[in-house]
Amino acid sequence: MPNVSSTFFLAPYSSLGYPKVVCFSALQGKASSIDSSPSQSPIPRLFSRGCKLVGCGSAVPSLQISNDDLAKIVDTNDEWISVRTGIRNRRVLSGRDSLTTLAVDAAQKALDMAKVDPDDVDLILLCSSTPEDLFGSAPQIQKHLGCKRNPLSYDITAACSGFVLGLISAACHIRGGGFQNVLVVGADGLSRFVDWTDRGSCILFGDAAAAVLVQACSGDEDGLFGFDLHSDGDGQRHLNATIKEDETNDAAESNGSVFNFPPRRHSYSCIHMNGKEVFRFAVRTVPQSIEAALQKAGLPASSIDWLLLHQANQRIIDAVADRLEIPVERVISNLANYGNTSAASIPLALDEAVRSGKIKAGHTVATAGFGAGLTWGSAILRWG
Repeated sequence: MPNVSSTFFLAPYSSLGYPKVVCFSALQGKASSIDSSPSQSPIPRLFSRGCKLVGCGSAVPSLQISNDDLAKIVDTNDEWISVRTGIRNRRVLSGRDSLTTLAVDAAQKALDMAKVDPDDVDLILLCSSTPEDLFGSAPQIQKHLGCKRNPLSYDITAACSGFVLGLISAACHIRGGGFQNVLVVGADGLSRFVDWTDRGSCILFGDAAAAVLVQACSGDEDGLFGFDLHSDGDGQRHLNATIKEDETNDAAESNGSVFNFPPRRHSYSCIHMNGKEVFRFAVRTVPQSIEAALQKAGLPASSIDWLLLHQANQRIIDAVADRLEIPVERVISNLANYGNTSAASIPLALDEAVRSGKIKAGHTVATAGFGAGLTWGSAILRWG
């Protein structure tokens, strides 16, 4: 059976005023009803509406923890950590900070750069695996920004891939839903779920928040050229923080019931990671994903101005850049200063690169997130 891949584009508006979404078949060259993953869509991509990144911002906790600080609580040292990971410092939430406050600060900075009023925001996506409310923290960002029109706000949980998924989600809302301004916020406080006695994992993580504003534009100005998204639940055993029964529970809490009711209280465990397996997974899948996104965008690797990966480990960043034959001077990395900040890492590095003048309007950026789930995804985009 021949392979048939499809893509969706917005046709002229219907008589009701809503954009019509049409499926274009690469095999037949005409409209089709065949179901296909959007991340497998071929060229041509025909959109009457596009989207572009027009603002960014970031915020980090005030408390900085160095490798030397960690050496005081676990058996490690600065050289051991920096050689294996590239990390020298990380920021950690303390009593003076909250993740929500950092997320609001980052979002406001993105709005300021884009010169967009909070009341003009149509949607807020909070990419986080560590919200400060079990039911999600995105509405609190909407509240504290002062968005009086009560735009839809919701959380996306995909760990270190979260920001890339949020970016693609924003594009889909704009292209297919008529949204104009979408805030995508990546924010995580993984320090709250780290086993600080485990030197293999506690050295890696830091906390941060960062945001971008994705704005609707005409199709010919579209700044998201191609993307590629995947997940593999079988790999969950290599990286997880699963729910477990609290050790403090005792028989008295069940009120003597023989039916285990009411349920005992549960909480999430500390982060468990098999570093070697996660490394193998990342250096295998990320180059493949970026190459697939480039193919869907119809662009050669030579068109990439900057490679901006999830900041997990400098060895992973170097290995991916080497496989893609991207020179080190075109690779963005701020891992040394912040460690792995999960969903915040890509927009945090982007914000610093934009504000320092490294990434300029019109530059093409290849970005990729990868992590727990296991999930991974990449996007080829233009800044500005």
